[in-house]
Amino acid sequence: MRGAVLRGGQMLYRDDIDEPVPGPGQVLVSVKACGICGSDLHFATHGAEMLESMADIEGLPSMSGELSLDRDVFMGHEFCAEILDAGPGTDTHPAGTLVTSVPVLLSATGVDMLVYTNNAVGGYAERMLLSAPLLLAVPNGLDAKHAALTEPMAVGLHAVNMSRIERGQTALVIGCGPIGIAIVAALRLRGVETIVASDFSPARRTLAATMGAHVVVDPSAASPFDGCTPSVIFEAVGAPGVIDDVLRRAPTGSQLVVAGVCMPPDTIHPLYAAAKQISVQFVFGYDPEEFASTLRSLAEGEIDVAPMITGEVQLTGVQQAFADLADPERHCKILVTP
Repeated sequence: MRGAVLRGGQMLYRDDIDEPVPGPGQVLVSVKACGICGSDLHFATHGAEMLESMADIEGLPSMSGELSLDRDVFMGHEFCAEILDAGPGTDTHPAGTLVTSVPVLLSATGVDMLVYTNNAVGGYAERMLLSAPLLLAVPNGLDAKHAALTEPMAVGLHAVNMSRIERGQTALVIGCGPIGIAIVAALRLRGVETIVASDFSPARRTLAATMGAHVVVDPSAASPFDGCTPSVIFEAVGAPGVIDDVLRRAPTGSQLVVAGVCMPPDTIHPLYAAAKQISVQFVFGYDPEEFASTLRSLAEGEIDVAPMITGEVQLTGVQQAFADLADPERHCKILVTP
């Protein structure tokens, strides 16, 4: 079977991956589209550091299990696929049904997170296994390429839900990469009447406006806080120094929702937040209901993700796509279409 794997920090094309065989409670699916996530790009470059940081987190199940960078790593967690077959005794949707799922594979031996794993093929392949109880059928004839973006759009919905922002409040989104754009779309869906988006990239600012931002700001020309008194600020950059800068400039009594994942250690001045009584909320991922709700919103036309899709590649082009995504002026979301 054909697919792309991470080996030695590089994405490599393979045509000799073992064909996955569904067990009880599992289905074999044909991947129709899989989005390349920014976390995959980061893992390809900083995988060892990410594993070390994740190992330090107490009180949470490991996302990586016994993951080894000395073996091929399977990735691809933003997928939409068609059911081909089911494992023994598995009750599921009929063959030919277009589905998506939270990226988790259940088996008799445990749980594989279909994010980074040595054990279970992800969405950068022709076929993969999914868990029958977790499947969601794609409704309303939604295009598989759009349904594949359910996962990243659910991340934006989760951030907005956690903020508890109300319609009459002003939102400021700092960083208009895919997660920032997903937050903008979720804010628009929630009916927030003033959405301000800030990014250095002209292309990303244009996309933010297309997806629902009422005002876009180039931070190299003006502070996003000039003339804007946001109730909730969404940080979607994930780079050192950004949180501290936001705390320094945010209005008194505002809320900061941190959706960007900063991997290296960062430094903040707690006095900035304390003096202005700023509430800080860190967010990550989504819950199953938010995933399902996002799929419904896409299928019902409440969110149009077509403008986010800026490229498509086959499995042989995944390595180049990883390189191309480094340029924010060229791409927001590249889909792998096996």
